Amino acid sequence: MKVEMNLDNDSNNLVQAPTNGDSEKLSPSTLSSLLGSKDRDYLLCSTAAAAETDQVKISDLEGKVIGIYFSANWYPPCRNFNRVLIGVYEQLKSNGSNFEIVFVSSDEDLDAFNSYRENMPWLSIPFSDLETKKALNRKYDVESIPCLVILQPDNTKDDDTYYDGVELIYRYGVDAFPFTKEKLDELRREEKRKHDSQTVTNLLTNPERDYLLDQTITRKVPVDSLKGKTVGLYLSAQWCMPCVEFTPKLISIYQKINQALQEKGGGEDFEIVFVSNDRDQSSFESYFGTMPWLALPFRDPTARTLAKYFDVQWIPCLIIIGPDGKTVTKQGRNLINLYQENAYPFTDAKVESLEKEMEEAAKSLPRSEYHAGHRHLLTLVSEGSGGGPFICCDCDEQGSGWAYQCLECGYEVHPRCIRAVTPQSSIEDR
Repeated sequence: MKVEMNLDNDSNNLVQAPTNGDSEKLSPSTLSSLLGSKDRDYLLCSTAAAAETDQVKISDLEGKVIGIYFSANWYPPCRNFNRVLIGVYEQLKSNGSNFEIVFVSSDEDLDAFNSYRENMPWLSIPFSDLETKKALNRKYDVESIPCLVILQPDNTKDDDTYYDGVELIYRYGVDAFPFTKEKLDELRREEKRKHDSQTVTNLLTNPERDYLLDQTITRKVPVDSLKGKTVGLYLSAQWCMPCVEFTPKLISIYQKINQALQEKGGGEDFEIVFVSNDRDQSSFESYFGTMPWLALPFRDPTARTLAKYFDVQWIPCLIIIGPDGKTVTKQGRNLINLYQENAYPFTDAKVESLEKEMEEAAKSLPRSEYHAGHRHLLTLVSEGSGGGPFICCDCDEQGSGWAYQCLECGYEVHPRCIRAVTPQSSIEDR
């Protein structure tokens, strides 16, 4: 099955409400019991640090804001977040901020741990200290990685422990520091103010640029020409395989939507703006050359601003902006996978109508089918009967609501992807 690629810059989850942590003050003794053991009162320094010793006393962390970082070299989302976290950490340290990170490894062996730690500028729990690592995972109920738990130096002052440090870093970057309730409330108020005053112009322009590029990459199209249109912001990159596979589908849907609008008349229009996450100019030009819409210039600072503003952590991502300049949905990709061109204009009312149509259509579907791509009988399920969001095992795209599901192994496909066969031919096809 396929997963989206994690964004390498600051950037689709809403920040979770903070969770109260333990209320004890992070005194030297508390820190030692939390991060040390009976045989160890130190942490490992960064391997890149130019220091006479490769150890730091745990007591030296007293009075600092501490991020306990659960991560592993073998997991791509960890490696992607690691690059973001390094940038934030180094900027905070250069500003003299009292911030420190302690890495808790989930790597499979010492070589992987050492390889991963080579680029980390912060401290680490020794790989051999399994008991401390297990205790930290239990204490903070770590169910998935990457995970960044933020501890304040004095939890007796109503400064809560934040378990959603990854989301906070992606969403706010260095601005999240010092991760206090007051600071985060301030950031959320500012975020709300920006969303309330959002227009397509202030989203896509900056003081140095008020235009977009067309397919020639040389002709400039005024951003103001998008006023009154439904606009899709397409965050994508040529190095991302799910992006490369989704783009031709999006091109086809884009053309079908605009053809239908043209036949309908009335001046309604749908436009897409490519927001590149490519790694170099040639990749950008090559990838954009396949697209029939507009684009931000390569490495324009607005691309990073948009990723952070919309909290985009995964690509491909299609954000829909309505004719009034307000955000309609950040789930444009999923809606296109589910409903194709019928998803337009992507509003809640349209989606509700499509869901009702899907419910009606499901009434006429067979309750079970054999599918050419699977050996077991597949059963029709809805969200209320064991279905829900899934990745189709046939087309590798997002699905939700109704699905044909293998009750033995969890294999799921869209109803439209079913290629019905007899049981024997299904087995032979496998």
